[in-house]
Amino acid sequence: MNRRELLWTTIAASGAFGHLLQKQDKDLDPLKVTPQTHKLLFENQFVRVIESNVPAGETEPKHGHPCGVTVYLADSDAEIKTFPDGKTSRVHRKAGTAGWSEAIVHEIKNVGATASHTIRIELKC
Repeated sequence: MNRRELLWTTIAASGAFGHLLQKQDKDLDPLKVTPQTHKLLFENQFVRVIESNVPAGETEPKHGHPCGVTVYLADSDAEIKTFPDGKTSRVHRKAGTAGWSEAIVHEIKNVGATASHTIRIELKC
C-alpha cells in the first residue's frame, strides 16, 4: 500500500472523512444549497443538527453531508442519486426510525405523496 492509499484508509477508518468532506466542499453545504428546505437547529464543535422538510415532488439539488445519523419524522419515499458514481436508488423511510450514513454527496427527489421531515445529526470529529 502506498502512502496515499494508507492516508485515505486511515482517514476512512477514523471517521475523519466527514470532517474532511465538510472542509473541502463548503459549496455543497445543504444550508447554503437548499436554504428553503434545511434549517440549522444546533451546532457546536462536535455536531451540527439540521432539520429538513421537503415537499412532495420536490428535488434537493446536489449537496453533501459528513457522516451522521438521520431521524425520520414522517413516512417518505425518495429517489437518491449519489456522486461521483451517479448511482440512483429508491428508498422508503418510516416515521420514528433512524439511520446511520457515511459521508455522502447526493441529490434527493421526494417521489412520495407527502412531505419528508428529518433531523440530521452530523458529526465533526
